[in-house]
Amino acid sequence: IDEAAARIKMEIDSMPQEIDELSRSIARLEIEKHALEKDQSKEAKERLQKIQEELANLSEKLNTLKARWEKEKEIITKIKKIKEELDELTTLEEKYVREANYNKVAEIRYGLKPQKQKELEELNQKLKELQKDGSLLREEVTEEDVARIVSEWTGIPVKRMLESERERLLKIEEELKKRVVGQDHAISAVANTIRRARAGIQDENRPLGSFLFLGPTGVGKTELAKTLAWFLFDTEKAMIRIDMSEYMEKHSVARLIGAPPGYVGYEEGGQLTEAVRRRPYSVVLFDEVEKAHPDVFNVLLQILDDGRLTDGQGRTVDFRNTIIIMTSNIANEIVSRMDNPEITEAVREVILGELKKFFRPEFINRIDEIIVFRKLNKDDIKKIIDIQLERINARFADKKIKVVFDESVKEYLMRVGYDETFGARPLKRVIQKEVLDRMAIHIISNKIKEGNTVIVKYEEKGGVVFEVKESE
Repeated sequence: IDEAAARIKMEIDSMPQEIDELSRSIARLEIEKHALEKDQSKEAKERLQKIQEELANLSEKLNTLKARWEKEKEIITKIKKIKEELDELTTLEEKYVREANYNKVAEIRYGLKPQKQKELEELNQKLKELQKDGSLLREEVTEEDVARIVSEWTGIPVKRMLESERERLLKIEEELKKRVVGQDHAISAVANTIRRARAGIQDENRPLGSFLFLGPTGVGKTELAKTLAWFLFDTEKAMIRIDMSEYMEKHSVARLIGAPPGYVGYEEGGQLTEAVRRRPYSVVLFDEVEKAHPDVFNVLLQILDDGRLTDGQGRTVDFRNTIIIMTSNIANEIVSRMDNPEITEAVREVILGELKKFFRPEFINRIDEIIVFRKLNKDDIKKIIDIQLERINARFADKKIKVVFDESVKEYLMRVGYDETFGARPLKRVIQKEVLDRMAIHIISNKIKEGNTVIVKYEEKGGVVFEVKESE
């Protein structure tokens, strides 16, 4: 609250952020304008015209904001002055009461103070009228100001803190399905566990949720973890990934929580504990958990049971605001042999039997949900192709290149990129090899330029071909 109040005070004394950002944008466009005036190409002239229009709009907006800011500042300065005068009058009144100078007390109490209070009310009303469509300057600290400060301290985005928690929790499935295809049962299980934790009916001394994701490679286990981090904490960087194949030796446990005093690496802290200590609101992914040494599971037991861990330096690291996800390929062979992609109860029992051969009962008991991911079919791959191609389009949008993918190329990618055993992983390689590698050659050889529209097609003889159209 102190920091939020200090920021508001600084905004009153200096230029508001909105005006500062507009001034910077105008300065940037002016520099670009002067550079383009020397260029005689068609693209440069079009861009120059757009910049001039943008500059006119921004300048008009800036002048309006500046006028409003000056007016607000003037009223706030007057309000501040009257408040100071009222404080001085109160002090004088108390002094005259002590001195028994009742004429002066009456003059202040029934003359000067009511007059100043009336002036203050009028100024407050003026300010309220001026700020009815939004304010540039304020003297009050709001929820949003405090949320912004907490966001900077904790890494929780402001948007997520201020958005209605209830609305967010009700649309978890809808948001996760936009990026994870064909695993609706897994998404529902994850969403229900998170809702339980947020509703306060889950043990508050444990992580928000703990999951074991089983199933073949390339079916969306890691993608669901990334999507969950993006949805809950507004960035995929909120996912801490620990590759458990690096912890196969007994001594590697020290790398997770930090070396004990007197050992090499004591000052560095543990790879897990240090990451969570710096970002306590995160998704922690333990990838291929079955490859870790059995001693590592003692550490995981403590996290799942108590929601905390003591690192090598004796500091307690809080895991209660994390979501723990462990992935494993244990069920790979069982799911791969199935003709029906859906996971039946009988199959689940067989998988749990396999699970008990690897993990101790006390470890399995502490996991909130054991989720078996099914194999992907051709319809799923088709949806994944659309998602991947949308991402490519977003990447090229930064370069002002529009990419249109014909249905023929989508059919080809599905035919070549679908592999029942490897899931969606081959698809990414095929897109990279057949589309991105070839486009890179076209861009470097200047066949595809900024402002072009590229139609990507597939032909039986020529393979993947690019039809380039100049911008109109």
